[in-house]
Amino acid sequence: MRVNTNLLPDSLNNQLNNQKLFAMKAVILDYKTLSPDDLELKSLWDLPFDWIRYDTTSAGQTADRISDAEVVLTNKVVLDRQLLADNPQLQYIVILATGTNNVDMEAASELGIPISNIVGYSTESVAQHTFATLLSLKRKLTEYRASVNTGEWSASPFFCLPIHSIQDLSGQTLGIIGYGAIGKRVHEIADAFGMNVLISESLVPDSSSSEDRTDLETLYRESDVITLHCPLSEYSKNLIGVEELSKMKTTAVLLNMARGGIVNEEALFEALKSNEIAGSATDVMTTEPPSEDHILLKELLPNLLITPHVAWASRQARQNLVNQLGELLQSFLNGEIKNQVSD
Repeated sequence: MRVNTNLLPDSLNNQLNNQKLFAMKAVILDYKTLSPDDLELKSLWDLPFDWIRYDTTSAGQTADRISDAEVVLTNKVVLDRQLLADNPQLQYIVILATGTNNVDMEAASELGIPISNIVGYSTESVAQHTFATLLSLKRKLTEYRASVNTGEWSASPFFCLPIHSIQDLSGQTLGIIGYGAIGKRVHEIADAFGMNVLISESLVPDSSSSEDRTDLETLYRESDVITLHCPLSEYSKNLIGVEELSKMKTTAVLLNMARGGIVNEEALFEALKSNEIAGSATDVMTTEPPSEDHILLKELLPNLLITPHVAWASRQARQNLVNQLGELLQSFLNGEIKNQVSD
């Protein structure tokens, strides 16, 4: 909110002008990605910055919008080497997510621009979304809802309508690829369901792994459900394609709540279309938002469940993000960089 200083006493007017003069300009480039309408934000706006909020920012708008900003907050807007080099006034960047692939980290390090990310804010949300989609696939919730809506249940001669085969999770084997905070929480929930859990070996070559880790070949072969919770990197890009899908059980379900680009989408479409695997749920795409003619959208596959990158986005998770953001910015004002991801 801008204050009309013409209505204030001269002494207070001068005080506000001095505060504005010395306040750093902080720009949020894609504010609407926070879905802020149901969040408590006062503690953020009370911080002594000259705040500028943009609901969305296109690639062509970024240069102008950060041209005099000292602090930049971005969720998915790209900050490449050229943009960073052209803005020597930049003092701090906060990525409003855990993933950092939208900012050129090497360039930021070379230019001495500290970067922080938000961590651990959406663990519960993503883990719960993982099991929500898994249960939907295993219990055929979409199919049964359609059966009710089309009148099939009303026309049934029996009290029930068990026309779609459903499965329990207990006793099934869950393979987890990516064992950070979310992967560990998924493991805990899987234990509560009575599932057997396999944890994949590290995707990074020559990384040390404990003895209870499972090689990928075995995990693909033995898992009834495979769930991805690893970052997108040179080691995970196109991790699962034609060859890997062919190694899975024909009854297997593949879940991707991690990042688009980890699963080859063309290969996944063909595997689902031919029933090479039983089903898949994905919350992410290689390009977001996807085009209307995207291979996974152009045909309605009954064994595919797609959600629009919302696994992370419970109200509690988004409030956690804002609260942590406020803490990072206050620390910055105090001369300390927390959650630093740049050297």
